Amino acid sequence: MEAFGQFIPLILIFGIMYFLLIRPQQQKLKQHAAMVEALRRGDQVVTAGGLIGKVSKVKDDGEVEVELAADVKVRVVKSTIAQVLNKTEPADK
Repeated sequence: MEAFGQFIPLILIFGIMYFLLIRPQQQKLKQHAAMVEALRRGDQVVTAGGLIGKVSKVKDDGEVEVELAADVKVRVVKSTIAQVLNKTEPADK
């Protein structure tokens, strides 16, 4: 029983680390993945490199085409989208 008592502080430290560091990071990753999956044409986005542009095409292979200026389009990996500034509303059918 004494040996178990020595492990209680380690277990408590791990529990605190889980709730303060690991769990919030997992939630942030889930939110980012949901944001990336919800990307659609017309959304204004910021890339991880700091470029601001409008999504002109969403591809199935993990890429989006972002228009930075008139006739300037770049292919960007979806996971490098840092944030969505303006969401477009779906068109009425």
